[in-house]
Amino acid sequence: MDPDLTQKSLSFNSARFLISASRLDECPPDFGAEVAFAGRSNAGKSSALNAITANGKLARTSKTPGRTRLINFFSLNRENCRMVDLPGYGYAKVSRDMKDDWQKHLGHYLNDRRCLRGLVLVMDIRHPLTDFDQMMVEWCEHNNLPLMILATKADKLKYGQAKTAMLGIAKNLKSYSCVEHLIMFSATSKRGVDECREALIEWLEGDAGEAGTTA
Repeated sequence: MDPDLTQKSLSFNSARFLISASRLDECPPDFGAEVAFAGRSNAGKSSALNAITANGKLARTSKTPGRTRLINFFSLNRENCRMVDLPGYGYAKVSRDMKDDWQKHLGHYLNDRRCLRGLVLVMDIRHPLTDFDQMMVEWCEHNNLPLMILATKADKLKYGQAKTAMLGIAKNLKSYSCVEHLIMFSATSKRGVDECREALIEWLEGDAGEAGTTA
C-alpha cells in the first residue's frame, strides 16, 4: 500500500467515478471504508453529492427523477475510502418488476456490505420522513448503523420555516439512537456542506489505520 495514500488528508474534491454495479457481486472488494447515500428519487441526492464534492458533474442529475438505477461508487484520495450513490427509489415511472429488482439489490448491499461505515439519508425538508425515509431509519436502527440525515432544499423555505421543520424532524427521530447527525442542507446555497464533510471524515477515517484489511 502506498503510505502517501494512507496519510493524505481526506479531500472530497478528489472524488472520482470508480464503477457502477447492479448486484453485490459487481461491487468493489469489500474492504476499507464506505459511506452510502440513499434517498427518494426526487429528494436531491445527486445535487447533495455534487455539492459535497464540489463537482457539479460527479453524480448524475436529471429533470426526470429516478434515472440512476445502479449502485455508483466514487473513489477518494485515501486508499480504499469510497462514497456510494445508491439508486433512488419510490418516484421513477418504471415497472413494478424493475422497482422490486432495485429494492432487492439495494437490500443485498445494505445487509451484506461489511465495509459500510454509515448511511446518509437525503430527504426533502419540505416533505420529510416519507415511508421510504422511515424504512431506512428503522433499518439503520435495527442494524446499529450510524445515520446522517440531510434535510435538503432548505433554500426553498424561509429560515424560520426551515428551523421549524428541523425541530419537527428531530422530535420524530428522538427515539432512534442510530441518528448521529441531522443537518439542514442546501446544495444551492451550500448550507450544511462543511458540517456534512466533517461528519463523513469521522466515519471514513475511523478505519484509516485498517484500510486494506478485511472489515
